Order: sequence, then structure tokens, then C-alpha cells
Amino acid sequence: MTTEPKPLGVLLAGGLARRMGGGDKPMRLVHGRTILDRVIERFAPQCDGLILNANGDPARFASLGLPVVADDVEGFAGPLAGILAALDWAAAHRPDIETVASVSADSPFIPTDLVARLEAARRSAGVPLACAASDGRTQPPIGLWPVAFREDLRHALVIDGERKIDRWTARHGCAAAEWSADPHDPFFNANTPEDLDHAERICALIEGT
Repeated sequence: MTTEPKPLGVLLAGGLARRMGGGDKPMRLVHGRTILDRVIERFAPQCDGLILNANGDPARFASLGLPVVADDVEGFAGPLAGILAALDWAAAHRPDIETVASVSADSPFIPTDLVARLEAARRSAGVPLACAASDGRTQPPIGLWPVAFREDLRHALVIDGERKIDRWTARHGCAAAEWSADPHDPFFNANTPEDLDHAERICALIEGT
């Protein structure tokens, strides 16, 4: 039985965090640990290395020891720009890598079988792309992306002005890997102070404290 090669993982942290009042959402504390630490703990074993997509001064993430990769596209172009930056970084620095897996860096409950199920979904459907879904809703920023698609994505972003992930993925075929949202949504992300309170309650249940 062969094992699929692991993808490079990218933690998408390029958002503006307007609803949180600015700053880096992934560095907010939930139950005594940063959200980003929680994401890394769950995601890193599934990947062949991690990079962090973030704009601005990369020094604020120096303690993580991860390459920090800014968006390739000028202006705030959303998650697709972060995915493109990761594909370009992989092509330049990890030519052995064929795919990149992306997660939102403010989602502390990422499934520990995320990559395996994304890979299984796209192979079962016979399509090149896959994204996560929960409770009947797709989670477009959380997905699996072939490095070979980077020039097509660049054209979509720069020439076509595309910003919606699901419109771009629909051009190529994208399978959805579904997770239950019971007892909590594994793709919950913290956008507001109220969300942080909710994440605290989930952690208390999971960790029994």
C-alpha cells in the first residue's frame, strides 16, 4: 500500500482582521495558547513543512521559525493571493512538492485528518482540486492546490481580477470533503471578540478544563 506524498502546508494569515479590531487574529489567546499554535499543532504533522502567508513586518512571527511569505499580488486580494504566494514559494524553494494544502490561521480546530480526506475527495471525484465543507457549507480557503496551477491562478487574479475562490475552482473542478459540525464546527474561525469567547468554551469542553 503506497502513501500519498505530503503537501506543503500554508497558514493563511493575510487578512485585515477588521471585525477583531485589527492586529493578527491568529496570535490571540484561546484557553492559554495562541490560535496559531493550536493550528500548527494539528496541521504540521499532515504536511511536509509549513509556511505562513502574512503581509507586513515578518519579524512579528519570528518566534515560530517558519518562512513568512507575503502576497504576490498588490493590494488586498484575499485568500487567493495567499494561495498563489504559497504556490510560487513551493515552486521556487520546494520543487519536489506537487501540492499545497491551505488552512485559515484563525481556525483552531482544524481536523487532524484534513489533508488525507481532501486528497481522497479529489481522487474519488477525478478532479484536481479539493476544499473542505462542514454542515453543508464549503470552506473555500481550506483546500488542496496543485503547484502546476499557479500561472492559471496568477492570470485569474491579475488579469481577470478574480477574488472569489469558488468561482476560480469551478473552472477546473473541485471536490468537497465533508465534516460534521457536531459537537462543534471543525472549521470555526475567530473573527470577533465574541468568537474568541465561543472558542474558549469549545476548548474547555475538548480539553476537559
